[in-house]
Amino acid sequence: MSEMMATSTALVAESAANVNPAAVYLAGLAPTGRRSMASALGSVARIAGFDGWQSMPWGQLRYAHVTALRTKLEEQGLAPASVNRALSAIRGVMAAAWHAGQITAEELAHIRAVKGVTASTLPAGRAIPSGELAAMMRACAVDPTRAGVRDGAIIALAYSAGLRRAEIAGLTLEALAADDGETVIIRLMGKRRKEREVPIANGGAAALRDWLTVRGHGPGPLFWRGRKGGQLEPRGMTAQAVRDIIERRALQAGVAMPVRPHDLRRSFVTDLLEAGTDIATVARMAGHDSVTTTQRYDRRGEQAKRKAVLTLHVPYVRRTLG
Repeated sequence: MSEMMATSTALVAESAANVNPAAVYLAGLAPTGRRSMASALGSVARIAGFDGWQSMPWGQLRYAHVTALRTKLEEQGLAPASVNRALSAIRGVMAAAWHAGQITAEELAHIRAVKGVTASTLPAGRAIPSGELAAMMRACAVDPTRAGVRDGAIIALAYSAGLRRAEIAGLTLEALAADDGETVIIRLMGKRRKEREVPIANGGAAALRDWLTVRGHGPGPLFWRGRKGGQLEPRGMTAQAVRDIIERRALQAGVAMPVRPHDLRRSFVTDLLEAGTDIATVARMAGHDSVTTTQRYDRRGEQAKRKAVLTLHVPYVRRTLG
């Protein structure tokens, strides 16, 4: 019996030593996070001289290696957020390596002590003015096909519920938890498998109800993928398809600047804060872990600056030229 136990223990140890901790780490992430972190780990592996994260011997990484990788990432001109994302991915992989017995707790602590990159940069993206949002909704309204109704509901949810594009793509009919005729409650699973409920009302709820009239109330994906000619088929959409729809409707609406799905999410946060909603409530509605993240979405400062410059008067009269 003791020989069998010894053999079993040796097999477990050998199996743990052969585990790829990067694969273990990525498997524990939500699909959207998995894609971005896999990309970050791929960049790290290529800098280290490997074809990809699958072939890199993560269990051999030490503090000096991670420090050198951070320097190399910075030298490539990556944004601080991208460098810090890669470092976060490395920490996650090395935690999995520790669980597999490939590194010691002390080595893991040293790696976790590698500091991220700090920088003061302007926030990415923008908040969408109400006029641009109205123009996008009109572009959907004049489309007589079912795709026009669907796209109006997608844009409405991206703004009025602040949903991420992957969350929109992953919605099913069962996610509509309640509708009392005034407010629709959406229950969804966000990042890191955090469940939350988001209410929508007014035009957002109306756009969703119109889409349900077209779609029907059968089970399955809430939003259907499109085909040529505005036709739809009852199959789920991808996150990229949601982005394409929002960008295309913005172009059709004549919006001068590009509109990304996350811009509508930033607008959701900014407009709620501007209306006086407390930031803790907004953070819960957006599915943020902390109000610090929510603050990065706040674009009220940009609006204040635009209002401020309108108060300045320059005594200049346009000339007739040419």
